[in-house]
Amino acid sequence: MMLLLAGQVVMRLVTGRCERRRLMDYLICAGPCSFFPVLLTNLFAGMIFTIQTAREMMHYGIVGAVGSTFAVAYCRELAPILTAAVLACQVGSAFAAEIACMKLTEQIDALKVLRTDPIDYLVMPRVLACSVMLPILTIVGMFVGIGGGMMIASGFFHVTSVTFLDGVQSALSVGDVLTVFGKASLFGAAIAIASCSRGLTATCHGKGVGQSATSAVVITWVMLFVLDFLITVVFFAQGDSTVAW
Repeated sequence: MMLLLAGQVVMRLVTGRCERRRLMDYLICAGPCSFFPVLLTNLFAGMIFTIQTAREMMHYGIVGAVGSTFAVAYCRELAPILTAAVLACQVGSAFAAEIACMKLTEQIDALKVLRTDPIDYLVMPRVLACSVMLPILTIVGMFVGIGGGMMIASGFFHVTSVTFLDGVQSALSVGDVLTVFGKASLFGAAIAIASCSRGLTATCHGKGVGQSATSAVVITWVMLFVLDFLITVVFFAQGDSTVAW
């Protein structure tokens, strides 16, 4: 069902079929409503990562390189996956529960009677909203994580802010930033598709709503890590030549 739904979403993206009147509601749901969880998650994750990294680097006398190490590991990988995980928990579970509840109360059948395609009306606005908002949230989370890491590096390990930021700037390329954007957009689509799929296939009883929300989060998390691995292999496993823009 999930692969079939993904194929239908791609076809509708090509043809431009979508219920745009509902898009703004889901943009707000996926964006501003998720801002503070994303901010707090990335802030503390950035600080924790810096503590662990700088502590080990001190043993080798290269604590000044913590900024570049932070940029490679956190900005490329941790920020996108952490932000996507937050969105999957907050928004993905809500999408699955809402659609499952609509199926339970036969609202989806009513849409079909009214000749309204449930994919156009229910799925496409959610997919577009998550695909648009997750890259924005990821960039915000990345900068917040950098700020948290910089505070820890300067406050606990005597690495100046200038040194830390120079390391971040030297390690990140334009290709890295574009890859993060593309990765986050793909993650957003995966979250929405997996969540909507679980909602549409929910069993028609009270437990089905809760089960669909739970399974949506679990399946989405697995999908995110699989996609992250595939993207990392494609763009980074072959060396710097794949990201030298």
